[in-house]
This record gives sequence, C-alpha cells and structure tokens, in this order.
Amino acid sequence: MLLGHLLARFDDDVFAEEAVLALGDLTLLARLRKQAEQSGQPLGDYARSAVRRFAAEANDEQWVTLLGALVRAEDPGSVCLKRALAHSLQAEPA
Repeated sequence: MLLGHLLARFDDDVFAEEAVLALGDLTLLARLRKQAEQSGQPLGDYARSAVRRFAAEANDEQWVTLLGALVRAEDPGSVCLKRALAHSLQAEPA
C-alpha cells in the first residue's frame, strides 16, 4: 500500500495502531501511544503529524539514508513510515 493511502486511513485509530504494529516494533508503538496521549491527540493524528514533521525536518543525510533503504525494501511505505515515526519520537521527551 502506498504511504499516502495508508496515512489517509489513520483517522481510524484501530487501523493506525494495526499499521504501526505491522511494522514489527512494539517499543515504537508503545512510545507513539504515550506521545499521542501526552499531546492529547488520537494515535492516528499523532502518527500523521510525525510523518509531516519528518518531511519538514529531516536533513540531507536522513533523506539519503531513507532513499537507500527504500531501494532495497520490499515494502517502501512501511520503511518510510517506521523511519518517520522514529525520527519524530527522537525529538520528543521520553
């Protein structure tokens, strides 16, 4: 599934949670839940914002690294989503 189509369905928190869970990183999901709760946003809204933050804030090295990973990926949308979510959480207090 394309990343844009995936994010468009993040208004359904159950879908958003299942999509993040499918990334295979329970710690990432737990941290996202915590940050979403602390920010007063539903998980899906927080995750969409995280992807936007990555697009706006990622430096050249992060983009080049992502592009390299996308070339080798079987599911580029998942790779991009996971990196964007992890990037966003790095900026947030734990």
